[in-house]
Amino acid sequence: MTGSSTVLLVMFNKAALSSYKFPFANVITLAQMVFAFVILYVMKSLRIISFTTSESLSSSNNSAVFVSFRTLAQTLPLALTYLLFMIVTMEAVRGINIPMYTTLRRTVVAFTMVMEYVLSGQVHSRFVVGSVGIIIAGAFVAGARDLTFDSYSYSVVFIENMCKAVYLASVSHVGKSSGLNIFGIVWCNVVICGPILFLWSIFRGDLQTTLNFPYFFYPGFQVVMFLSCAFTFFINYIVVLNTTINSALTQAICGNLKDVFTSGLGWLLFGGLPYDLFNILGQVLGFLGSCLYAYCKLQGK
Repeated sequence: MTGSSTVLLVMFNKAALSSYKFPFANVITLAQMVFAFVILYVMKSLRIISFTTSESLSSSNNSAVFVSFRTLAQTLPLALTYLLFMIVTMEAVRGINIPMYTTLRRTVVAFTMVMEYVLSGQVHSRFVVGSVGIIIAGAFVAGARDLTFDSYSYSVVFIENMCKAVYLASVSHVGKSSGLNIFGIVWCNVVICGPILFLWSIFRGDLQTTLNFPYFFYPGFQVVMFLSCAFTFFINYIVVLNTTINSALTQAICGNLKDVFTSGLGWLLFGGLPYDLFNILGQVLGFLGSCLYAYCKLQGK
């Protein structure tokens, strides 16, 4: 379910940015945050969910933000990383074909391993390091014949990987130190980042220009935008849940398994990458590396 949702999210974002040629990735990100804010606000107001691990659903909380400003300050670094990650993700999807995007994104596992070591001193076994090495090798092999090479787009993908690595490695730590649960972390992200992105979009004039976008009231575009927002909310919840239960590296590796399907579907729908033996070999190596990692975790290595 999670894998298919992630694949569909990439497709919807690509459709909005490329097929409909919507020029503002930051406005899409803002819409996704507004959607998450509304859903969480309604669920919290109806006492369906709570934002902290110690909070009772029957407790009364009339605060406009539901969490203390001290807690918001604790989550500020994580939220800013989340904001940068969301923006560069949208920009990366716009500027590069889907197969190469998913291929380059696999290098996030290396960044995640480094961040886990820096933040928590976690050291992985040589079997895990070897499986990650196979995934990285697959990414380089698949990218060796990319005739649509764009240095800017490639750089944006690597920035996305670094932001995601920091975000994944920080989620569990922030959750424990702040007492926030999954919904609380997502709430703090949108409460902090939403106003920042809104003011930035106003300052740049993007919101005003969006109203004049030719396809703004086109049903197909509106459906794509709505589904992009809905799947982003669902995936943010699952990513935080998976990262708090497992490790950040496990979350990053699991993401690679679905990339095979994302690459294939993206190639069929949007093209951009000619068929080549190196592409296939790289995809296979990445998939085998992910399977090897899963085996190592099951064996406790």
